[in-house]
Amino acid sequence: MESFTYLDHAATTPMRASAIEAMTPYLSQCFANPSGSHRFARQARQALDEARDLVADLCGVRPGEVIFTSCGTESDTTVLMGAAAQVLPGSLVCSAAEHHAVLDPIQHHGGCVVGVDGTGQIDLDALSATLEQLTSPVSVVSVMAVNNEVGRVTDLARVAEVVRRKAPGALLHSDAVQAACWQDLREITASVDSISLSAHKFGGPKGVGILTLREGFTLRPLLRGGGQERDRRSGTHNLAGIVATAEALRATVAERDHEISRVRALRDRLLNGVRHQITGLCTTVDPALSVPGILHLCVEGVESESLLFLLDQAGVCASAASACASGAMEPSHVLAAMGVEPERARGALRLSLGHTSTEADIDRAVTVLTESVARLRQKRVRT
Repeated sequence: MESFTYLDHAATTPMRASAIEAMTPYLSQCFANPSGSHRFARQARQALDEARDLVADLCGVRPGEVIFTSCGTESDTTVLMGAAAQVLPGSLVCSAAEHHAVLDPIQHHGGCVVGVDGTGQIDLDALSATLEQLTSPVSVVSVMAVNNEVGRVTDLARVAEVVRRKAPGALLHSDAVQAACWQDLREITASVDSISLSAHKFGGPKGVGILTLREGFTLRPLLRGGGQERDRRSGTHNLAGIVATAEALRATVAERDHEISRVRALRDRLLNGVRHQITGLCTTVDPALSVPGILHLCVEGVESESLLFLLDQAGVCASAASACASGAMEPSHVLAAMGVEPERARGALRLSLGHTSTEADIDRAVTVLTESVARLRQKRVRT
């Protein structure tokens, strides 16, 4: 395989070796369906239960509060559509900077979208006013823990104070897909009623999601059938994926403090490097307000699509926005909500780091990015 520099960990992370090792026996040897009754099925059930126990402990919830799904999007949709007996206009509330997995279903059902400030943080005064003015009972308020584009960390404890005061019966949910590598999930679940996680964002496999739901809240399942996951999400368990997910989360939590320090140093090296080499470059959010793994920049005088093309040609993997939206290259709804001028937003670039990032990656990225920006600006001057 050709050499490349991978700076797109916010889109997906390489699987951890320990996760691959953990899942392998369940692809070949212990392949039985955990819902069966014979001895091999019981062995599979034991592995499923142990994975659930481990995930629950790492998230600070009870095993019965863990629901395994296929992805973060399914987890988000399950709680948004299933937490109320009937989804009414105005019964769902979220911030304007949410991932489309939250924003789209809420807008589709006539929910309320609350603005954010220039850093991507939800406007708490606007949230309070919105909850106070709504006439329909609020079913779910969803505010992400870490923004997937700019890396902004949300003060969920303050959000919870507002929601508990203004909409005491509402379920407070957080899309925590980008949080697992950088934040203590126990602190998050202490503030909210449910969170969504996606295994491939922390070194696990694609195709496994996690939804935690505090006891006391009922949930109408999106998927009905075999009654798996306590009738909350039917479908044969992806046992190998779930076992790998539990191991990936265990390793992530065990290494988190070290990785935060290491990756922050790499991010600062990257930022300082490009700042010294490229004029007209600015950070979208102060790094002090963001997780260490996401550096979002706006580069003057270039367009994201052209810049990403040159980076890709040189073997540097990056993005302009959410991986789910790439290809369309439309202006980011997150940057628009933050009030970033369209001209500036056209030069958006997200560089995201993770557990495989190295100093060599950073130094190469600085060189390639500097050369690519210079090439695009020269071309613009000639035309």
